[in-house]
Amino acid sequence: MSRPETRGTGTDGVERPRRPRPRVAVALPNGFTLANLFFGIFAIVAASRGDFDAAARFIVFGAIADTLDGRIARATKSGSRFGEELDSLVDAISFGTAPALIMYFAVFQSTRWEWIFCFFFTACAVMRLARFNVEQAGTKNTHFTGLPSPAAGMTLATYYWFSQTPLYTETMIGDLPWHQMLRWVMLGLGMLMISNVQYAKVPTVNFRTLNGILGFLLVVGTFVGVIFLPKKFFFPALMAYVLYGIGRTVFLGLLDRIPGPREDDDAAEDDLDEPLDPRRRRRRRRPSRQNIAPDAGREEPLA
Repeated sequence: MSRPETRGTGTDGVERPRRPRPRVAVALPNGFTLANLFFGIFAIVAASRGDFDAAARFIVFGAIADTLDGRIARATKSGSRFGEELDSLVDAISFGTAPALIMYFAVFQSTRWEWIFCFFFTACAVMRLARFNVEQAGTKNTHFTGLPSPAAGMTLATYYWFSQTPLYTETMIGDLPWHQMLRWVMLGLGMLMISNVQYAKVPTVNFRTLNGILGFLLVVGTFVGVIFLPKKFFFPALMAYVLYGIGRTVFLGLLDRIPGPREDDDAAEDDLDEPLDPRRRRRRRRPSRQNIAPDAGREEPLA
């Protein structure tokens, strides 16, 4: 049974049937979502062959496709529930399974039991995406609840890039026990994905507000880093983003626990009101309807 045509009103007041959206506009966002899946699968294949440089590159390409599919869907007004569910399923593979397997083939393959870290990271990515669909999908907000799965996945995938740079090999950074540290990095990223830590979204680019200008500078700086210093840029920048969310949440939590002037003033007012409250309550309990003043409903000032 076909759906009835939706009609709209023209400028002359005559109802006309609305033109259906072109199929290209509807299929284009899903095409970018499937491109994200393609890059995720290709990253797994490249990692299994030992080409970790290409694997990291495909994860980054997948993140770019994941960003474009949402923007194109909003621009063409072709978003759908099918597209949302497809996007979540693809993200679970491209930013959950693929980065975990890259870490397994690149770092953990020599042992038998460290694959459990890959399972934990993937499970947290899947739970994070499921919670996002339930709590935040379709709502307008300025922050993510929990670390976004693309950021967590790219953090793991681009570690190999960073490990091949002089900044890593020729400094004390390379002397750190990364084989042991990466276990905790995977556990930490997984826990952050399912946590209540607030992570800021990319600000909207405009030149009318301070946040818009900061968003423009952030986008320009990101493009410069991606084009000219991709291997040195991604992993440190993503780790800074991860630590930023933790630091911001801890700082705001400490501010909430510090008593402010309002709380002190309220406590002082409560102390002043204590001797007056019993009399006020007795007057309210026994109202005299015969002798009611014109302004009896007003509160008396504390003098």
